[in-house]
Amino acid sequence: MTITVDSTAVRVLAPPLPARLSLTPKTTLAGQLDGAWWPRSRNLDAELPTLLDALDETWGRITRVTVNPTHWPVIPQRVPVTGHTVHVGWFTEQDPDKLILLSRRGGRWDLLVIPPETGPAAAARLMSAAAIPGSVLTAGALLTAEAVTGSAVDARGREDAWETEGGACMSPFGYPMGCRFGPPSTDTWR
Repeated sequence: MTITVDSTAVRVLAPPLPARLSLTPKTTLAGQLDGAWWPRSRNLDAELPTLLDALDETWGRITRVTVNPTHWPVIPQRVPVTGHTVHVGWFTEQDPDKLILLSRRGGRWDLLVIPPETGPAAAARLMSAAAIPGSVLTAGALLTAEAVTGSAVDARGREDAWETEGGACMSPFGYPMGCRFGPPSTDTWR
């Protein structure tokens, strides 16, 4: 069998997925966070361009990003974004669950970074909570609260499932065991 490879074939790449982002509405209430970002991986080279392109229209050109190296295995010094390059820095003193963005206009925005492995329901709750204007909760506090309440929500869901599916008290025929209710008797009512 002969295999021929056509090196002139054009390879079409899929467009990048949009940034998963939730921003605080413009208001006079200043809070701890300006929104939340849910990256798909821990690769800043791959994730930052999509995020920064999404923010370009809203906040203007972002020129600098800072992170805590705790959750990022590789931190590039510069990341190419459409039309410019963004400088990336890291500080161990910065909240590890927060991304700080700086623009030429003098703006600063703090975003909660939702871990990529977070489930969709938990990420939705975190994105909503981080976008509340005037919130005093920090990134770390939101993730801690989600860990506690998310576990409670999961446990409640399992309990609800147990109750609605009948649990262990059902007979193989679908009737509660030990109760006076059961299948209609064929000899009583005709």
